[in-house]
Amino acid sequence: MLLVGATGLVGRRVMEECVGRSDVRLIALTRREAPMPKGARMDMLVADPAEWERSVAAVAPDAVICALGTTWRKAGGDETAFRAVDQELVQRVARAAKAAGVSNFLLVSSVGADMASRAFYLRVKAEVETALRKLKFNRLDILRPGLLRGPRGGDRRPGERLAVLLSPLMNLFLHGGRRRLRAIDARIVARAALVGAREKARGTFVHENDAILRLEHRLDGFG
Repeated sequence: MLLVGATGLVGRRVMEECVGRSDVRLIALTRREAPMPKGARMDMLVADPAEWERSVAAVAPDAVICALGTTWRKAGGDETAFRAVDQELVQRVARAAKAAGVSNFLLVSSVGADMASRAFYLRVKAEVETALRKLKFNRLDILRPGLLRGPRGGDRRPGERLAVLLSPLMNLFLHGGRRRLRAIDARIVARAALVGAREKARGTFVHENDAILRLEHRLDGFG
């Protein structure tokens, strides 16, 4: 299984969840060295993003978890810089995976992804989802989590840090169709990703809050 986006919040959690598991052999593809959790059965392949197509072809994994993405802050508020990572690089990895015969591709997207959204971030996420659907993987899983809870270091803005702090209380008021907007722990998303990437049923599956939780609960049944 290949993980792309190992240095992000969900990617780090995916690596941590592989510690002590004999049923997962993980390879992380990254542009820079990242600390690996002690005890994880995994390798790290460091390469310039310009060479990632070759790296994917060389690994030729059965499944890919793509947790790749930058933040608006890291992109300097520049739409082109944001698209370069969250759209162009993701699509390059996906096309390389398809060419390498990858069966399962799992994308960590975002709740609210919509081509008609007024929010640039959500439009880009929807555009990427659409592009990946067209590749016709045997199985494509799209996880659409809400606000991710977990340590991001200095990446969060003050308003986002406050939202994370208040999220357990805010979640109590999100019911019915608004449950999908609930904040969720990045560890749960990572566990769900490990399950989805190994599912056998063919097709495209979109998982929002409740569906992510259902996937996550099944992880302990693997292996």
